[in-house]
Amino acid sequence: MLTHGQIWRAVDRLAERHGLSTSGLAKRAGLDPTTFNRSKRVTGDGRPRWPSTESIAKALSATGAGVEDFVALLDGPGSADGFSERATPMVGALEEADVRRAIPLLELSQAGAADAFDGSGLPAGAAWDDVVFPEVEDVHAYALEISGAALAPVYRDGDVVVVSPAASVRRGDRVVVKARDGALLVRELTRRTARQLELRALGAPHETLQLPLKEVAFIARIVWASQ
Repeated sequence: MLTHGQIWRAVDRLAERHGLSTSGLAKRAGLDPTTFNRSKRVTGDGRPRWPSTESIAKALSATGAGVEDFVALLDGPGSADGFSERATPMVGALEEADVRRAIPLLELSQAGAADAFDGSGLPAGAAWDDVVFPEVEDVHAYALEISGAALAPVYRDGDVVVVSPAASVRRGDRVVVKARDGALLVRELTRRTARQLELRALGAPHETLQLPLKEVAFIARIVWASQ
């Protein structure tokens, strides 16, 4: 008999196999982005909530997978609550044997909200979901899911980037910058002086922005992307 945990674990692995978050998988399938989110797997009174056969069929169709592929994803190690260990190989030294943990995840389009970060630049508010990721040194690391084509071709719709607030930031790094006026920018740091940041647009490399440091709420480095 299939369990609630097995079904959701297979959904997680299907997303991971294609380099997507679960919300990215839902969007690719033409579903509401929250269809497969962690918050949707249990009802308000604590009862297990199962994904519909229609939503699974659409996810399989969107990824080109068959029913037999989904069945193959059902078994194997994973947590009892239905949230899998990430199975997709990462880049560099991130190997399958690494310790893994959940880090906060939010769509980039929502990350500019006033309550998305606290005063120190860390995730805040109820909009954040979770994604399981290999252990990183920064316990405050978080993930942002790219939405739209504004950052193409560097980042595409559905890509996930992991941001480390504790990582040192150097020239040439891709960064997330929150301005004090509320704007949230994903850019390349091209120059940093005692007075300002010079930031290059990812989707338009000839476009640069000089942002005075007094107008910067925080800056954090992107340390991984799901490309």
